Amino acid sequence: MAVRRRRLRSGTVLLGGMGVLAATLTACGSEPDRRCVDRVSKEVLPDRECDDDGNGTGRYYYGGRVSDGKVTDGSFDKSAVDRGGFGSSGSGGG
Repeated sequence: MAVRRRRLRSGTVLLGGMGVLAATLTACGSEPDRRCVDRVSKEVLPDRECDDDGNGTGRYYYGGRVSDGKVTDGSFDKSAVDRGGFGSSGSGGG
């Protein structure tokens, strides 16, 4: 009994590869991380504490990282944070 191998057409492989490439590019060019943070202590809060009109106890903090429940190396100003992409660390100043 001969074993038959199934060969994929190059078009199928190409389309599959294009889907992976599109997903990768979308992820790399996305918005910076956003967290709800206490304005003074910079402690991370539940998202419900941040509201769009600014009357909540927290504000959104962009980029940076969390250490011991507090954020560093980011900014409350979204435009001050590097959005990342190829060859970028993804963090900004603040």
